[in-house]
Amino acid sequence: MLTDQFNRKINYIRVSVTYRCDFRCVYCMSEKMKFIPKDDLLSLEEIARIIRIFNELGIEKVRITGGEPLVRKNIDWLFKTIHKENNFKEITLTTNGSQLKQKALMLKDSGVERINISLDSLDPKIFNLMTRVGKLNDVLEGIEHAKKIGFKKIKLNVVLMKNLNGHEIFNLVDFAIASDFDIAFIEEMPLGNTKFDRSQTSISNDNILNSLQTKYSLLKSDLNTGGPSKYWKITNSNTKIGLISPHSHNFCEDCNRVRISCKGELFLCLGHEDKVELLPLIKSHPFDDGPIIEAIINSMKFKPESHTFNLLDKQPSVIRFMSHTGG
Repeated sequence: MLTDQFNRKINYIRVSVTYRCDFRCVYCMSEKMKFIPKDDLLSLEEIARIIRIFNELGIEKVRITGGEPLVRKNIDWLFKTIHKENNFKEITLTTNGSQLKQKALMLKDSGVERINISLDSLDPKIFNLMTRVGKLNDVLEGIEHAKKIGFKKIKLNVVLMKNLNGHEIFNLVDFAIASDFDIAFIEEMPLGNTKFDRSQTSISNDNILNSLQTKYSLLKSDLNTGGPSKYWKITNSNTKIGLISPHSHNFCEDCNRVRISCKGELFLCLGHEDKVELLPLIKSHPFDDGPIIEAIINSMKFKPESHTFNLLDKQPSVIRFMSHTGG
């Protein structure tokens, strides 16, 4: 088991397989995002190798992210390989839902039991405004198809923003209840330069919780998924509400994860620029895992105690966009 300098057990990796996405969500990437050449990215075989190495080092859970992971060519092969060649307790996915109608059955057959789906609005116009290009109906059809396939758990991820979708909080929760989904509200992460002031658009999860308690009967849950969410159970339903609050309630004390970008960068913290470059080691040692294992183990001593997010800073804490790190 990997352990950092603060004696936190690292048992979870999030692996981004692509920067590319068929949406351009306002909080995730710039509207005219310039993507790096494909030749500078990890191949799927190299991604599978890194994932296998982390599994051998004691990582128990892997989440595939992007960009939109399901737009990566031959992604089916990667999921099947992860499932066949490793011994993870859980293989999960974060997606915008646009490709689920075509990919849900493949995911289920490849051992994916839980999926997180970004759904920031149930209003087609607002959805298109927030994603810049997305079509709500495509996502809703994908969600319905995934529900029929029968995943163990589907969770909706929502970023609420003032003057955009902040008023939809009850509609989104009611949709989750009707669908037997969980739903998580995520405070906006200050990653990358945007045209808007995040301190003016972000909605605190304290305010979200106060609003929810005016309509729903909530019970604090002791559910621990190994992540930053704090959960509340909605009585008389199967739905739990998660709150991910990097600003209002720092969650770093129990951090159990690291991230791999599709360029082979090992990010030890979402809120820091520091990284370890694994791609050169992968390229220079195609048949020897030793140097890669050594670099991963040594990197644990550099994992910071906490992020440095501050919405009041004029410049973002981290210059890279969320789509670079992996959502």
